[in-house]
Amino acid sequence: MYICGLVIPVPDDSKEAYRRWAENSADFFKDYGCLEIVECWEDFIPNGVQTDFRKAVAARDGEKIVFTWQVWSDKASFQAAEEKMHHDPRMDSAGTPPFDAKRLILGCFQPIARMTRDGALPALC
Repeated sequence: MYICGLVIPVPDDSKEAYRRWAENSADFFKDYGCLEIVECWEDFIPNGVQTDFRKAVAARDGEKIVFTWQVWSDKASFQAAEEKMHHDPRMDSAGTPPFDAKRLILGCFQPIARMTRDGALPALC
């Protein structure tokens, strides 16, 4: 398992536009082997003393935070998909995202612990 996560500032009045953009993007990622995507719209984000989600992406007044992650089978699959996706003409025809992409944060992670919904702690890949 390999996780790609993003934190994105999105104008509050663009929630539906973001949702549509995310749904269309999900089909694209699925074509390249992404196993799962979860898109989360801000509900409660406390203000941190030194840092927090808002400060991390320089969120402006009237913006909400989207926290999203993609699940890939492994790092090699993600990297191969990334290379191919950037050469796919659909990437250019997806339209302008309804947010300032220069301020998003992206990071990829190797899981080190996991708890399933039934409370089991399965071995990690």
